Amino acid sequence: MDDTPPTDDPGERRPTRTLERAPSERYRDAEPVEEAAEPAPPVARAVVFALLASIAGGVAIAVAGEILKITAGLVVVAAALGWIVAVVLVLALGGNPSMQRGTRRGTAVTIALFGVALGQVGLWLIARNEGGVLGFVDYLSEVFVFLVPAKFVLAAAIAWWRAG
Repeated sequence: MDDTPPTDDPGERRPTRTLERAPSERYRDAEPVEEAAEPAPPVARAVVFALLASIAGGVAIAVAGEILKITAGLVVVAAALGWIVAVVLVLALGGNPSMQRGTRRGTAVTIALFGVALGQVGLWLIARNEGGVLGFVDYLSEVFVFLVPAKFVLAAAIAWWRAG
């Protein structure tokens, strides 16, 4: 503190003094605070996004197969489904270290297979709605023959490869 008494003269200046430390130092913490890293996106959110992509792929298979009457091209749709599911899963994870490579691949394959299976059910349901009388397995084996297992294998293989 300054011990000089104040004077009545308004223009008089007090003598300058030196401070032991800068006034701004009182706002500094004793230890520097490190900036918090971005939290990794949760795994559940990534799985939900991948499931939504899988459902959309299943709908695409059903629409392309029964409404657009595409048969062999469904293998391409299934491959695209596997690729999109894996990409969505990997992007939504955003580098989350809690899902290891093997788990990520297994999750992508499982979700892609779910989408293809959903597409097969959709194909059958649309056919039944149009007057079909065959059962699920009979319909798929009569109309799509070897394309059904090919769709499953290709979607799974591409999802496995892309999720790695």
